[in-house]
Amino acid sequence: MEDAGLYAFGATALAFTVPTLDRRLALSTAKHRSLAGHARLAKRLAEQIPYWHYSPEHFFDSDGAPADVAAQRRAAMERLTQLYAQRFAKTVALTASVREHTPDLEFTSRYRVPFQYSAFVRSRLPFGAFLERSDGVRLIDLDGNTLYDLTGSYGVNVFGYDFYKACIADGATRARALGPVLGAYHPAVADNVARLCAISGLDAVSFHMSGTEAVMQAVRLARYHTGRTHLVRFAGAYHGWWEDVQPGVGNPVQPKETYTLAEMHERTLRVLARRRDIACVLVNPLQALHPNASAPGDSSLVDSSRRAHFDRNAYRQWLERLREVCDARGIVLIFDEVFVGFRLAPGGAQEYFGVRADLVTYGKTVAGGLPIGVVCGRKALMQRFREERPADICFARGTFNSHPYVMTSMQAFLERLDAPEVRALYEGLDATWDGRAAALNARLEGAGLPVRVANLSTIWTTCYTQPSRYNWMLQYYLRAEGLALSWVGTGRLIFSLNYTAADFADVADRFVAAARAMAADGWWWTDPKLTDRVIRRRVLREALHGRLREIVQRFARAHR
Repeated sequence: MEDAGLYAFGATALAFTVPTLDRRLALSTAKHRSLAGHARLAKRLAEQIPYWHYSPEHFFDSDGAPADVAAQRRAAMERLTQLYAQRFAKTVALTASVREHTPDLEFTSRYRVPFQYSAFVRSRLPFGAFLERSDGVRLIDLDGNTLYDLTGSYGVNVFGYDFYKACIADGATRARALGPVLGAYHPAVADNVARLCAISGLDAVSFHMSGTEAVMQAVRLARYHTGRTHLVRFAGAYHGWWEDVQPGVGNPVQPKETYTLAEMHERTLRVLARRRDIACVLVNPLQALHPNASAPGDSSLVDSSRRAHFDRNAYRQWLERLREVCDARGIVLIFDEVFVGFRLAPGGAQEYFGVRADLVTYGKTVAGGLPIGVVCGRKALMQRFREERPADICFARGTFNSHPYVMTSMQAFLERLDAPEVRALYEGLDATWDGRAAALNARLEGAGLPVRVANLSTIWTTCYTQPSRYNWMLQYYLRAEGLALSWVGTGRLIFSLNYTAADFADVADRFVAAARAMAADGWWWTDPKLTDRVIRRRVLREALHGRLREIVQRFARAHR
């Protein structure tokens, strides 16, 4: 009898344990095979990587280049240093005067290039952070230099700066009589709500002060209404800097209720179909350009392994399958359109891919150039209280939500969105920008240059076809040719829709000229033995050597 009881107990325990283990295994296998898919591991590795930098003697031959090539690069750096000093003196001087008091500037200046090269580059090629004015698709700095804008103001600038100047001026006129009265609404709010419901195809709207806040609210609502705890995000996707959506490097706290899974993968769909703790799935359609990879920045450009490719049909099919499984399991599907909203189509990614979400977040551009976050959703999901449990609420407030000046600028933006001349900008949009990317790639290939571009409409990424440790130098040649990039360098080029054929032709000429100059200066020297794998192994050896040196030094100090 005792044996029978033990067998029965064991069988019962096994019945409960096996499904749990099975779910955990399924969750593990649905992670992407990269550091972007393993946030905890990425964070632990980042905590162990030591600082080291290349001396001026070793800076120019860190890839094993021969002495003559290193000398060629050294001479090129001196020429660029002189050009920057002469051309950007006032802009750089003002930047330097405030940098140590401005953490944002300290951070972005350090992480324009891989950290091993950063100190030397900052001392020779400092970037200025100040501008005097904008004009069409061009920016003018404090020295009077005119540069084509490829920054896109982090995605805000969809229609051109003159468009947003008009929205803000118009909005200020409309809001002037009420002024900065908060709590009560300006009448523009009613018009904005109606227009956003029509655009999103959803029936409720809430206003916030940033895209990060909008995503926070969307996730909170999903958890509130489903009674579940976990959110799913996809490897590499950015949804703002709130803890739950930014696991791994950059977040001092490890989220406990976030699953990071592989995008466009069958195993992920199986996890969604089987787990009972998932409240929502977050989708950033920008990832269609580089699924499961983090936003590309030149600070991580240690070799030439960066890849990007956009397949609209494949991504549409993926979203359709996500929609199906979310419907079947009662999971809230959230489209984070803070970046791509209004850039791909007037109705955003929902219209562009033909898939509807339960909640959609907007930001960046929708307030006509002013700070904003918006959540649109089904009425049942947007409600923040329960009729039957009046004390059980979902709280979300903000002092500056629905600020009169923001709301009136948004009204001006949404009105202009319906104007025939703005709608015309969307006609043949993909054909236009795909054609421009293809034409530039043909020129680069024809010139024998190891550079290509990949694009999702007007959002571009630069890739490199030949193993190199110095690809990040291209951003400095591009600036010398009059092209303004953001601090992530060649990882993200963002065009506004008002670029004319002539504007783009000029940009393409300058891009090719910059790449030619960089090649001529020896930065893309190559050797058959120099592969991306060899480069990564060399960097790993340098890191291990630096870590060992730290350990030895710590041991020596402890035993003095």
